[in-house]
Amino acid sequence: MTSAMKYSGLTALAAAMTALPAWAQQAAGPIQNPSVEQMATMVDKGDTTWMLISSALVLMMSIPALALFYGGLARTKNMLSLLMQVFMIVSICAILWLVVGYSLAFTAGSPYIGGLSKAFLAGVGTGTFAATFSNNVYIPEYAFVIFQMTFACITPALIVGAFAERVKFWPLMLFVIGWSILAYYPIAHMVWFWAGPDFLVDFPADMGLLWGWGALDFAGGTVVHINAGIAGLIGCLVIGPRIGHNKEPMPPHSLTLTMVGASLLWVGWFGFNAGSNLESNGLAALAFLNTFVATAGAALSWCIVEQLRHGRPSLLGVVTGAVAGLVVITPAAGFASPMGALALGLIVSPICYIFVSTVKKAFGYDDSLDVFGVHGIGGITGAIGTGIVADPSLGGQGWFNYTVFPAVPGEYSMSAQVITQIWAVGVTVLWTGIVSLVLFYAVKLVFGLRPTTEDERQGLDQTSHGESAYNM
Repeated sequence: MTSAMKYSGLTALAAAMTALPAWAQQAAGPIQNPSVEQMATMVDKGDTTWMLISSALVLMMSIPALALFYGGLARTKNMLSLLMQVFMIVSICAILWLVVGYSLAFTAGSPYIGGLSKAFLAGVGTGTFAATFSNNVYIPEYAFVIFQMTFACITPALIVGAFAERVKFWPLMLFVIGWSILAYYPIAHMVWFWAGPDFLVDFPADMGLLWGWGALDFAGGTVVHINAGIAGLIGCLVIGPRIGHNKEPMPPHSLTLTMVGASLLWVGWFGFNAGSNLESNGLAALAFLNTFVATAGAALSWCIVEQLRHGRPSLLGVVTGAVAGLVVITPAAGFASPMGALALGLIVSPICYIFVSTVKKAFGYDDSLDVFGVHGIGGITGAIGTGIVADPSLGGQGWFNYTVFPAVPGEYSMSAQVITQIWAVGVTVLWTGIVSLVLFYAVKLVFGLRPTTEDERQGLDQTSHGESAYNM
């Protein structure tokens, strides 16, 4: 055979390979730096379907789940105001996400924040794609935009529970806009932005600060829970305690609604955690199972703590424990083994219980619905605990080295990973703490954050919105 014939045969083989379907090309080896046309062949309808379902589940976590959970814990005269705050925060943050949020969080810029190249979703369409955590596996970029939008909506909504029943509506909305831009988007960028498994080798600078450090946060322990928990603590300190705090009884007006809200949170959280895998595969199933067992374990351990402390368990305690379990497993959902997830759930409730009962009382701050005590402390516990339960020697999933192509499992060091997790927690606490403090004081000085004493005593339902949750 002549060399010309050999060359002709190789050209034909190459052309045939390019025409092969994705599965056949991948059988010959993954494609580094695939083109948009090649990415289109690497999209699976099952992954896309799962991401859209997960997005709907996370939206359900905000409205109605979080709104009912918080509303039931408030007094009757403030129930509607909390529903209104959560509903409008979701609405405003969804719009803000399209305008600048997605671009600032998930485009290249600096290690701390992205750029504006995709502001107003410029360049995003039905023919663009987002990377997953596997080589040569993609989802439609719109699906990724929608999924991450639900996270950007629920995180600031979590904050309002810390100073419930004593904040003006429109100044709160202004704070949420500023906080989303200056706190949420940067933290999301630092923790979750990277070039993707097919491109990182050639674009090693395209990653957020904490991603580059190797911090593990599967679904938002730092980005969502610590971020919101610290902001909530700062808010309740700046605004001050409710009138009559520690002097008048302020029991939840409807534990029935709170239980319904907590149950919807549990169901929606499967989209929150398992959806964060970005693919419908075994890791998504693991994250789903871990979310289930950690929550069950935390509900049980809170129940036991109350039995030992008070001689009887309470529904309020059980649902609070369940939320603590959902929080603690969030960063570890796809890294822990089921038994590791159960251990986190059993451990987190006693820790959070100490903060919502003893620490809060000792320092005298009025974290109305225990946002810091549950989300902040639970998030910190989960973020640091992830470094332990992710260890393959304990059944964990370890981490993947994406600096080589194709990606390979990395060598795991529990001590080094725990230290990295502590650094990530510290950066998150410091960043959101400073931003929140400046924003709360700025809004307070310019617009005022707190209603008048008379309005607060009458209740925000009527004084802020001219409506009542119940007309009886």
